[in-house]
Amino acid sequence: MRFSVVVTTWSDAREHLLQRNLAALAEQTAAPHETIVVVDHNPALQARLAAAWPAVDVIASGPVRGAAAARNAGTARATGDAVAFLDDDACPSPTWLERLAQAYEHDDVAGVGGTLHPGWPDGRPWWFPDEFDWVVGCTYRGLPARRAPVRNLIGANMSFRRDLLLGVGGERDGFGRVGLAPVACEETELCIRVRASRPRLQLLFEPGAEAVHHVTAERTRLRYFVHRCYAEGRGKARLRTLVGADEGLSVERAYVARTLPRGVLHGLRSALSTRDPRPLGRAAMIVAGLASAGAGYLAERAAAWGRA
Repeated sequence: MRFSVVVTTWSDAREHLLQRNLAALAEQTAAPHETIVVVDHNPALQARLAAAWPAVDVIASGPVRGAAAARNAGTARATGDAVAFLDDDACPSPTWLERLAQAYEHDDVAGVGGTLHPGWPDGRPWWFPDEFDWVVGCTYRGLPARRAPVRNLIGANMSFRRDLLLGVGGERDGFGRVGLAPVACEETELCIRVRASRPRLQLLFEPGAEAVHHVTAERTRLRYFVHRCYAEGRGKARLRTLVGADEGLSVERAYVARTLPRGVLHGLRSALSTRDPRPLGRAAMIVAGLASAGAGYLAERAAAWGRA
C-alpha cells in the first residue's frame, strides 16, 4: 500500500507546528510514497515551505477557501493507493503510517483513521471531560478501544483509498471549517458518502495509528468549549439535512444515550467517594456541552425552516 500523505495548512502562526510534523513524517517506520502540503491562500507561506522542504510537494489550494477544498486539492495531486490526511498541528507517532497500512490488509476496508491525543499547553483543564475531547479535534471516551468499524473518521488523522475519494468527488467544498471557524462535520459527510458508494466496504478506527493534536490556550477556555459545542450542533443539523437523520445522527444518538450518562454518573460517584469537587465539575460540563450542542442544533433547524 503506497500512501500519499496530505497535510493542509494556512496560517503563518502554525508554521512551527507544520515544520515539526514534516520532520516526524520524514522519520516514519513506513515511509510515505509522497508528502503533499496544501497551502490555503497564503503564497508567502507556500514559498517558504517549498524552499525549506525540497523533497515535499508544496502546492496551493483551489479558489475556495477551507479545509475541504484543501484536502481535495491534495487528493487530486496524489498518486498513491491511499491518501492519508493530517492537520498541520497534528504530529504523528513514528509508527503512524505503518499502523494505518496494517488496517488495510483486507480489501473490504475503504478507509482508516487513528487516535488523536490532545497536546494540552499546560495540562488538561480540571473541568474538561474526556467525553468531549472532540471539542479540540481529538478522539474521545466512547470510541472503540481496539480496531473496529466506525461510521466516520476524524479529519486530522484519517485515510482513504484514493480511487474511492475520487469516485465520490472528495469533500464537499464550503461545508465545514474555514480558518478557525468551528463549524465542522465535513469529514462525517464525506465518510457517509464513501460508505454509501460501496455499501460492502467499511471504515475502521485503528487506535494504534497515533498522533498528538496541538491544543492552543484559547481552546482550553470555557467560552470556546461552549461555542464549539454550539457549532457542532449546528453542523449536525446541516448534516441531517444533507443525508437524513438515520445516517447523520446514528452515532450521536448512542453517544447521548450511553456515553454521556455514564460520564455524568462516573463524575457523581467519584465526587462522593473522594470528596473531590472536580469530578462533579466535569459531570456538570457534560451537561453544559450537551445543552450547548442541542441549542445549536435547534437554532440551525429553525433557520432552515425559515428559509424553506
